[in-house]
Amino acid sequence: MSMKRLLKEPLLHFLVLGAALFVAYNLMRGGAGAEPDTIAITRGQIENLAAGFAKSWLRPPTEEELTGLVRDRVREEVYYREALALGLDKDDTVIRRRLRQKIEFVTEDVVAQAQPTEEELNAYLQSHADAFRTQQMYTFAHVYLNPEKHGPRLERDALQLLQQLNESGSKVDAAELGDPLMLEHGFAAEPAVEIAKQFGDTFEAKLAELTPGRWQGPIPSGYGVHLVFVSERTPGHLPVLADVRDAVLREWSNARRQETNEKFYQELLKRYRVTIEQPQPVEDPKKLAVAK
Repeated sequence: MSMKRLLKEPLLHFLVLGAALFVAYNLMRGGAGAEPDTIAITRGQIENLAAGFAKSWLRPPTEEELTGLVRDRVREEVYYREALALGLDKDDTVIRRRLRQKIEFVTEDVVAQAQPTEEELNAYLQSHADAFRTQQMYTFAHVYLNPEKHGPRLERDALQLLQQLNESGSKVDAAELGDPLMLEHGFAAEPAVEIAKQFGDTFEAKLAELTPGRWQGPIPSGYGVHLVFVSERTPGHLPVLADVRDAVLREWSNARRQETNEKFYQELLKRYRVTIEQPQPVEDPKKLAVAK
């Protein structure tokens, strides 16, 4: 790997950041001559407290209010340190989960700073084509026949109506024929997935087989049967990067974040020797019942 490429690696950035944080933490907590029981409230922390107050109350704090904020910050730090000293953070699911999230957030911030090249984005688009491919689109009209209304005459009535429709051609008003249905009689450039949601997968699959330009059917759906006139069917395709760049960048960033988090975790895991004690097998309740 080239030095230029190495310097762009988010994992390297994080390791450097982690080392810097570790050193800074030790300097503050256990450096030579440092007082372990000292609580120092810096000017920057006070400014942050004032800014947080102003954001919540839409005004700066008074001197008395700011003093109260600082006093509460000291109280919070005292309780925090004493809680750690007592081990109250141990075996607390909420705290453990929150600390894990904070570590992951740090890695995510590092990854967010990395900007991919156009070549990297295009390569991601090509290798994940199914996620960005546009769906097949249909423009069609349909006439619905209710099986409960037509009973055993359903097939005969459908064929007779189909003949009537083909004699009339595409100029027929589908809304005036067939039986009532709480769906539109015509759809323009409708994605395949939306058609499947409204009519069912079987209907959409059959629609994909129809020849545009004439009435065909009957085609079954979750409601009954339909006579269909497909005006246009536009196949799905993989768009160029310029048309979906924002979506590709978002997915690339998510994938990069997960990859970096996993790499960082694997590096941390090397510091530990993990042993997992297997639980005792659960006895068959039926055998226990017999034993009793």
